[in-house]
Amino acid sequence: MATIAIVGAGLGGVLAAYEIKAEARASDRVVLISKGDTYHFVPSNPWVGVGWRDREAIEVNLPPVMTRKGIDFVSVGAKRVHPAENQLELNDGSSLAYDYLVIATGPDLAFDEIEGLGPEHFTQSICHVDHAERAATAFDAFCEAPGPIIVGAVQGASCYGPAYEFAMILDTELRRRKLRDQVPMTFVTAEPYVGHLGLDGVGDTKGLLESEMRERHVKWITNARVAKVEQDKMIVEELNEEGAIKQTHELPFKYSMMLPAFRGVPAIIGLEGLVNPRGFVLVDKHQRNPTYPNVFGIGVAVAIPPTGKTPVPVGVPKTGFMIEIDGHRDSEEHRRAAAQQVARGTGNVERRLPRRFRR
Repeated sequence: MATIAIVGAGLGGVLAAYEIKAEARASDRVVLISKGDTYHFVPSNPWVGVGWRDREAIEVNLPPVMTRKGIDFVSVGAKRVHPAENQLELNDGSSLAYDYLVIATGPDLAFDEIEGLGPEHFTQSICHVDHAERAATAFDAFCEAPGPIIVGAVQGASCYGPAYEFAMILDTELRRRKLRDQVPMTFVTAEPYVGHLGLDGVGDTKGLLESEMRERHVKWITNARVAKVEQDKMIVEELNEEGAIKQTHELPFKYSMMLPAFRGVPAIIGLEGLVNPRGFVLVDKHQRNPTYPNVFGIGVAVAIPPTGKTPVPVGVPKTGFMIEIDGHRDSEEHRRAAAQQVARGTGNVERRLPRRFRR
């Protein structure tokens, strides 16, 4: 009998729990540890951010689902991983011994790394459904007295698609409310060019996104380092190719959504051999940690090196599709196939996956 623990009940953790349970022996115990009872479908947060979806539409109550699947569910969350002892310290003071551990926690949101950033200060976020609800409330208030909008992703961010998506959503919703002509929009990003996406582009994303931004009258600043955010003003340093300050912008705004940098969660950050200096789990091609071979990492919690040097730090995105294949038992095979398809720019990769993993 073995105990397999999965920490994190997001897209990767839930899928991993399903897959592991299906492959485990009848005597094995599969335990899913979550902070709270509710699963949120994070990719829908941008829609919640303008009221196109209610949070209830993107939530699932996990305990009854896991009971049906025969998966033990713990909702108190993990306080600290002790990989040398094969122990999980939980937030309620109890502990859980494991034989195998899957870390699928997602990221810690590093709002504190930039003065004035985040929902507790002067900018909105769509990284969590709680933040997205607050962003929707703030957007409704903004529409009562519109002005400039800033959208984008700060230095060290590793998730750029939602920033572009949210800029387009805001443009669309403002047009619906007949307010777009009153709202100058600026996209501020650490990327070296529009459409870099942390991947040095995918196909012609540069041309496609630049054209779309021009069509929607959205200005942009790339190679941008946000120095600080104040009430109604963002200080942005635009760097040149050598990393020196080319120009400092003082951008006024009445509404802003900026994606933060990510780092590892407190339960694992600083654990030598398990995580890198930023707190992301080190894994090999089988998603296994080299120091602790009974520990695996999937999804946003995993360390992925950048695609190349950039003037401003730019992380590599971990998309929902990548997280799905991380959680699959044949993840290496599927990831290789996906990478080949993306490189060729042909085919629908998701059709190559088993039907239960397609959107």
